[in-house]
Amino acid sequence: MKIEFGGINVRKTLARSEVLNHRWRLFAITLALIAASGCASFDSKRLDGAKRSDSPGLVRSEFVFTRGPTPSCHASTIVEKSHGFAAAWFGGSEESANDVGIWLSHWENGSWSPAVRVASGKLPDGSPCACWNPVLFKPKGGPLLLFYKVGVDEPLWWGEVMASNDEGKSWGPPRRLPEGLLGPIKNKPVQLADGSILSPSSIEEARRISRTQVADYYLSHLEISRDNGASWAKIGPLRDPLGGNTIQATILVHPSGQLELLLRSQAGKIFQSWSGDSIDHWDPVTPTELPNPDAGIDAVTLRDGRFLLVYNHTEHNRYRLNVALSTDGRKWNAALELENEKGEFSYPAVIQAADGLVHITYTWNRKRIKHAILDPSKLELRPIVNGQWPTLKSNR
Repeated sequence: MKIEFGGINVRKTLARSEVLNHRWRLFAITLALIAASGCASFDSKRLDGAKRSDSPGLVRSEFVFTRGPTPSCHASTIVEKSHGFAAAWFGGSEESANDVGIWLSHWENGSWSPAVRVASGKLPDGSPCACWNPVLFKPKGGPLLLFYKVGVDEPLWWGEVMASNDEGKSWGPPRRLPEGLLGPIKNKPVQLADGSILSPSSIEEARRISRTQVADYYLSHLEISRDNGASWAKIGPLRDPLGGNTIQATILVHPSGQLELLLRSQAGKIFQSWSGDSIDHWDPVTPTELPNPDAGIDAVTLRDGRFLLVYNHTEHNRYRLNVALSTDGRKWNAALELENEKGEFSYPAVIQAADGLVHITYTWNRKRIKHAILDPSKLELRPIVNGQWPTLKSNR
């Protein structure tokens, strides 16, 4: 009888050791089992879709959980704490179901804690309803904030926020944002040099633009707080003359102080808008050369002055998840493919940690949340010309 563990023939290994004493036979068995365990570990990583170690700049790729607390999950967010990180997402039976809540996990000492439900949605009559799109953000000198949306669907949702004074271990009661304000709709706010917190937001519903015409434009706007998140005011909406239906902006801060928005659209491209002489004035949104399959994006301003963007580099579907870098926010260089296979890999969230490494979380087939760590100094770059993704070492 042939006995194998992970491709290792244990019986053959033992037969060769019959001439050894009992201690050495046990040693041979141990070696065979260790080898088998190693093979099983390799196969497990391969099946989990872990990237190869030769992908330049990719430090680590892992799941926040392998067996989730809910059948479905989506729309993660990540924030750095004094020790480690916290990630949150919405999860339940399926998106928009009334059992969908906000779940949170902590990354400490190199591993993720079991997820805990921290928020549930309720309609005014007390009946349950879905939660959506959490955003974690910690203003300077303030508590950790968790923004999220509540409602039966996007046109009817409203914004809520909770605060934590112990970096997400416990949370205060939810507070509904004032009428007309939704909070950050998907991506994190930025805190400007004067201390103001600028939050990207958008309204996803049909809007009447005249007495006779209704435009099904998704209107993006900004929300600003000058008191560390205690109160908010609205800026915009942004002008969308091409009808790109732009939503879910992410904010980039340029060395000059000028701000740039990159936005999801329904027009097959990522759109952009630039601030004018103040943050109250913005150029009309226009398309970039980068594709967008009507899917969420996120970006971060790196401390070396460059900009890092995570997005689906395709006009259709969400099977390909990419990382690009730019020095000016206009011309982009391909850096890395996080995913490129059959499935859905979407809704990235990205931050740069105090040690300079970049942390990304994203949806993995609506079943798991994945976490990737990049070293931006080691990414190998190739120009993106006419919106075409070039061949990278990690793609070969």
